[in-house]
Amino acid sequence: MASYDLIVIGGGPAGYVGAIRAAQLGKKVACVENDRAGGTCLNWGCIPTKALLKNAELYQTLTQKADLFGLKIEGLSYEWDKVIGRSRSVSDKLAGGIEFLFKKNKIDYIRGTGGLAANGKVEVTDADGKKELYSTDNILIATGCVSRELPFLPFDKEKVIGSKEAMMIPEQPESIVIIGAGAIGVEFAYFFNAFGTKVTIVEMEDRLLPVEDRDVSAALAKSFKKQGIEILTSTKTTEAKVGDNGVSLSVENIDSGKSSTVEAAVCLVAVGVAPVLPANAEQLKLERGFINIGDRYETNIPNVYAVGDIIGPPWLAHTASFEAIQAVEGMFDSEFTPKKVSIFPGCTYCHPEVASVGLTEEACKEKGLEYKVGKFPFQASGRAQAVADDEGFVKILIDPKYGEILGAHIIGSGATELIAEMGLAITTESTFEDIEATIHAHPTLAEAIHEATSDAFGHAIHI
Repeated sequence: MASYDLIVIGGGPAGYVGAIRAAQLGKKVACVENDRAGGTCLNWGCIPTKALLKNAELYQTLTQKADLFGLKIEGLSYEWDKVIGRSRSVSDKLAGGIEFLFKKNKIDYIRGTGGLAANGKVEVTDADGKKELYSTDNILIATGCVSRELPFLPFDKEKVIGSKEAMMIPEQPESIVIIGAGAIGVEFAYFFNAFGTKVTIVEMEDRLLPVEDRDVSAALAKSFKKQGIEILTSTKTTEAKVGDNGVSLSVENIDSGKSSTVEAAVCLVAVGVAPVLPANAEQLKLERGFINIGDRYETNIPNVYAVGDIIGPPWLAHTASFEAIQAVEGMFDSEFTPKKVSIFPGCTYCHPEVASVGLTEEACKEKGLEYKVGKFPFQASGRAQAVADDEGFVKILIDPKYGEILGAHIIGSGATELIAEMGLAITTESTFEDIEATIHAHPTLAEAIHEATSDAFGHAIHI
């Protein structure tokens, strides 16, 4: 029986990162994965969807902005299978990269479904049903989540689908209704709409991206409506019928009680995620289906730890990787104090992009915090005008007493890249004076951060 210092169950952004970090610490490590290295994020989530969204943005630019750039395009068309195929090839390439990293770090990559066994052992069941035991001093559970179904609308993988099926859909649907307006919902809404599919979004909350700042949600809704996407917020789905021609949803406005029907060829359910527990996990202490952990990411079973989506929100790849490193460092160094996720960026890759870090204005009010708001529109940005992409703004919330950054919210081109500066500012407790004193290159979109910071105190130059 093979023996290890650590066996990681799950090869996603939490699992493979944890395995590599343990190997860097000189430990003998194995990683068990039943699909492909990289997990959901790399194979069925973050990476392939971004490839699809880039296709959509490029096609939308050529069809709607060509004249703006002095381009004349006749007979422009696309091949749906190649649009989908490019995203799959990107995932395949990166999954191979993770497998290379396993080899480089001398990590044993075990294909199969991992489960807990007695006395510090992991049982792995391969694709043929063959079981094998592995001995280990420590176990790190990083089994992640899958798309959550609605009880009255189970996935059939054709007319009722989750995000995995949406990114591999063999034929472009004429129409699609998307239940849920979180990051996954709005990203797919943008993608399908850009290629001409009739898109309807149904969301129970009163706005798109409910976790984001209200100003950002409003700006995204305005942009989406302009793009031709139908938005039904404060709306719940009460009944669903699946027929030969598609899906019919009975929906009700929560505020008015008015009922209506939404019909589409396909329904994408994007209402959240459900945990995937390892086999033989009955002894694990759970909280709402997710694994309960302590300060060092330990479970209630000795020497068994858990990280990533399986321990609950925020269900993001980058926070999962952070947790994995913290858990592994703490696992093998008793003097190390693992950190929990606190400040982290949230990114949504539709167009315009959305990114945020820290508190929203609503959260500041709920906490009773004093704050100043600095805001700068991309319409006033020379770079944004030059690249013909001036939707959106940067909004920064600043503590007036100490000058610290409480939160930052960006909607517009490049938002998901720009947010890193604000995350660093909050983490290092930089003040608005520090940002104002930092020379931002001209012309760049990043200048909007400088201007928004200055605007909070009436110092902005270009508005």
